[in-house]
Amino acid sequence: MDMTYYDHGTPAERWERARMFFDAKDYAAAARVLGGLVEEVPEQTGPRLLLARSYYHSAQLRRAEAELRVLVERDPVEHYARLMLGRTLERQGRHEEAGSHLRIASALAGDFEQV
Repeated sequence: MDMTYYDHGTPAERWERARMFFDAKDYAAAARVLGGLVEEVPEQTGPRLLLARSYYHSAQLRRAEAELRVLVERDPVEHYARLMLGRTLERQGRHEEAGSHLRIASALAGDFEQV
């Protein structure tokens, strides 16, 4: 197996490395680390959500959308994934589609308009 810096170490070490890259705003590097980690532990929400955020911040919007759709399909009440999916769709100019996800995220967060 040809191992690179990005997939070296235990899953916990790679998670910490990805978070360090993300915190340093090196979103592309974070995504490289997280891509392999998500393949290894696809059932975990945290790495997939951070991967989606890394894609979003590095303007890889189609990839972010794909990861967020997996999360929303698996857990329809995952508030933050809904919010990020709405924002990702907005950045792609898909405002009508984004609106429904943003409204659901708002409702899940308890942000109801006061009448």
